[in-house]
Amino acid sequence: MKVLLTLILGLIAVIHALWGLQIWVPIRDEEELARTVVGAKGVTRMPGAIPCFLVVAALLVIIAALWLPRVLLVLVILWGAFAVFLLRGAIAYTKFWRMMTPEQPFAANDRKYYAPLCLLIAAGLLTVLLGGS
Repeated sequence: MKVLLTLILGLIAVIHALWGLQIWVPIRDEEELARTVVGAKGVTRMPGAIPCFLVVAALLVIIAALWLPRVLLVLVILWGAFAVFLLRGAIAYTKFWRMMTPEQPFAANDRKYYAPLCLLIAAGLLTVLLGGS
């Protein structure tokens, strides 16, 4: 499970790093990419380098924590990551989130891909936390 989580989180980190460098993948048009992956009402631009690299840093910390001995700080990081991914996955199915992120194709992709992926990551983290490898 740790290997699979490392690969998934690592890929997400790479994509965010590319966005932080203003390399628009997998969609080359910034406005279309923003509507696809950000989805906020009226969004026309991708987030800047700082938010993108903060996501990269957080993901790298989680990846490192997966492989470190289970001391208190590591457990806090992993339980925190579990909570964030669980909440992010669950909020996608609320009216509040739909009002905050109405742009298409984000709204459709969120319920079909992004939220389920977050819930799967949360389940993987929980598995690791409960002693699964």
